[in-house]
Amino acid sequence: MTDTGIDRKRLYFIGNLSIFMIGLGFAVRATIAPDLQADIYIPIDAATSATRLGEALGVTFTGFALTLLFGSALVDRMGMKAMLLLSALGYLAGSLGLFVATLMPPSGTVETIVMISLLLTGLGWGAVEAASNPMIAALYPDEKTHRLNILHAWWPAGIVVGGLAGVGLTQAELAWELNLLLLVLPSLLMAVLVATSAFPVTERVASGASYADMLRELIRRPLFWVFWACMFLTAAAELAPGQWVNIALSNIVGMQGILLLVYVSALMFVMRHFAGPIVSRISSVGLMFVSCLAAAAGLYLLSLANTPALAFAAATVWGIGVCYLWPTMLGIVAERFPTGGALAMGLMGFAGGMSIQFVLPRMGAIFDAAKLEAAGGAEQLAGLSPDAMAEVVRYASVESFQSVAVVPLVLLPVFAIIAIVDKRKSA
Repeated sequence: MTDTGIDRKRLYFIGNLSIFMIGLGFAVRATIAPDLQADIYIPIDAATSATRLGEALGVTFTGFALTLLFGSALVDRMGMKAMLLLSALGYLAGSLGLFVATLMPPSGTVETIVMISLLLTGLGWGAVEAASNPMIAALYPDEKTHRLNILHAWWPAGIVVGGLAGVGLTQAELAWELNLLLLVLPSLLMAVLVATSAFPVTERVASGASYADMLRELIRRPLFWVFWACMFLTAAAELAPGQWVNIALSNIVGMQGILLLVYVSALMFVMRHFAGPIVSRISSVGLMFVSCLAAAAGLYLLSLANTPALAFAAATVWGIGVCYLWPTMLGIVAERFPTGGALAMGLMGFAGGMSIQFVLPRMGAIFDAAKLEAAGGAEQLAGLSPDAMAEVVRYASVESFQSVAVVPLVLLPVFAIIAIVDKRKSA
């Protein structure tokens, strides 16, 4: 405990718990996606069910992005405690609202309730990132990239727990709606811990920098906006396929896709603890270049996998690729633009969240269009036998994954140029 009443270990645990909670929520959404499609969206409109599902899942990322956009600018005034309490409330309300929606017969009203519930969950997710990232940067100013990677290792840890819980409920033949109650306990625990803890001020406040200084830091540094644009694509390569994996891979491989997501998440949990030594050897930007290369290869291989063994091999490549993308991008910005404070990291998260809001519906639209193409039209699709429908859906799943594989390739020349410029400056 420090003289100011700040217990760094306790706050680090709260940060890890908050990230664990949003990972758990991510796994729950991935687990229940096929059930939402089958029980709600197909009865409403079978031909556009994947598009509707993609839009609903994407709303979570909209809430996440909006909270980061405004919350990161307000966290200096509201304080980290208030922001984290709001996150717990968002997760509780969103989970319970979605649970209620699943108990109602499919209708436009139910679709609206699902949207609102997922939006609330997204607002809670954004509040976590708006508070936890600057909190860790303030607690560990000399090892930001390393500590942020460890913090975000608890994201895949939450996915592992949520994914295995979902598989367990399925194997036990229990109602899939029970997945929605998994978030209640960690949300309540976090609320209690946050309410009884003292929090530091952000780096911007501690340094005495004004809001004007923070804005000038970002406006006058064009490189920040380059990284901001890159965040759109790195997030798309990691989060969109992860949210879609249970639908697509279950159809391609014939196994529960969530198991593959659990495996990748366990891999990421371990690897993120070693970000510091890797960065010390090849630099943060160098790590981003290697990660994007592996992510592109893994996504393409995932679309081609037709057996569980090949799917796990492809997922390993993808997992290694996307492992460091999100936390390393935050670390780069925190180290290069410290005066930008919580706003800089919030804007990065906003870019990532809005990226998924656009990419998930696009994946759904590609999925639906490919189904219609393979079937020969909407009428033919409606009359397919179960075996024929399985082939059509498998083809659509491959198309939706391959559409995302090109995304990280676009970033390779960008990170290569930045790495070269950095090397020349340090020479």
